[in-house]
Amino acid sequence: MKKEMRVSLFIVLFGSFFGVLSSTMMTTALPSVMRVFHVSYSSAQWLTNGYMLANALMIPTSAFLMKKFSFKNLFLTFSTIFFIGSLIGTVANQYLILIAGRMIQAVGAGVMIPLVNVIAMRAADAKHRGSVMGIIGVVFNFSPIVGPTVSGFILDSLSWRYLFSLTMPFTLISIILAIIFMPKVKHETELTFNVKGLITASFGLLCLLWAFSNIGEYNVISFNIGGLFILGLFFGWLFLKTQGHSKNPFINLKVFEHSQFNIANILNMILMVTMYGNTILLPILVQNVMHKSALISGLVLFPGALVTFIMSPISGKLFDKYPVKNLVLIGITIDCIGTFLQVLINKDTSIWTVTLGQTIRQFGLVLVLIPIQTQALSYLPAELIPDGVALYNTLRQVAASFGTALLIAIITVSNQHENIHTISGELVGIKIGFAACLTLLLCCFIFIRKLYTKISAN
Repeated sequence: MKKEMRVSLFIVLFGSFFGVLSSTMMTTALPSVMRVFHVSYSSAQWLTNGYMLANALMIPTSAFLMKKFSFKNLFLTFSTIFFIGSLIGTVANQYLILIAGRMIQAVGAGVMIPLVNVIAMRAADAKHRGSVMGIIGVVFNFSPIVGPTVSGFILDSLSWRYLFSLTMPFTLISIILAIIFMPKVKHETELTFNVKGLITASFGLLCLLWAFSNIGEYNVISFNIGGLFILGLFFGWLFLKTQGHSKNPFINLKVFEHSQFNIANILNMILMVTMYGNTILLPILVQNVMHKSALISGLVLFPGALVTFIMSPISGKLFDKYPVKNLVLIGITIDCIGTFLQVLINKDTSIWTVTLGQTIRQFGLVLVLIPIQTQALSYLPAELIPDGVALYNTLRQVAASFGTALLIAIITVSNQHENIHTISGELVGIKIGFAACLTLLLCCFIFIRKLYTKISAN
């Protein structure tokens, strides 16, 4: 790897770490934010879902931006946007302003994330892609898991506002490093941005996510659920219709012509639902049902985060040595064992048992995430890699946001069948949520058998 590419990759990795970290830092703070602003679960979840949705919409936009502008200019621009969002979140005195700050943060982070992948895939040769992607996995897989732990430590003695302000100095450092050391490689091309694609995708995803988040608060056949769902499907149909005939599509759908990309994407989306859903379920379980502090809530997730940090580079190297099917099979099996332990949890369960189940889950998960991402991108032609990176990460965020909405809806409905906001109602909802995660993981075995490893001619 050339020196200038190593420097660029390091700077973008450093900056992106805090963008991805911010995506889950608020999960531990949800109970506190609900009390301060007097909002329900459905409203509070927009602190995470709103972030992931805005993030998801910016990621495909990055495919266009990376073809038109230099990596340095993009990183500087969107790091600044992320900084502004953090500042708004720090000073917000109304819930809608807080949501706005989160969404602006997400816009900034949404372009930084694909930059890392594209730089890595261009810099690494085919034999070492797994190893390089394993290092990147420390950012994409470790930071969202350690986010709740970091916020738990912060919330133990400081206000939730510090979850925004403490990222700001590091963002400034990454901006300064980029200005001084990051090379400016010009590769501007004459492209036309597909505005129709952005509008139809945005409204489609927003309506669908909004419908999911309203489950439990409105009648299913009301406009707030059924109407929004139908409207979301309509915008989705418009998106597919307009993109299929466009010379400059918002997302290049040709990536779906490659089967390994499709299989890896399906597996990744299922895993994102379970991973991000877990970061929502566990803080609610520990704080609201077990009556432990935000710090304990964060510490429950820490061993799993540590396992992710250690195993991400190792799993990348394993991809370079062993068939991807074997790695995914072993990882999903371990993940299922950990999830089954979580299904058995009740309010008298030891906090150590809760931590053990989460750690086992995370060990299995990290064995899978890096190999399937590398698998998805390795089988694409070079010219489709920016589109593949954008679409892969977009679907990752969409799955995470919809999965979070679904699991929150389960808890909300469970509360309604008991007495509103009782411990028993929340516990039933959490257990059903864990059971839903286990069911989804079992579905992965259907797709694992379709993975294959291309045998090198050498």
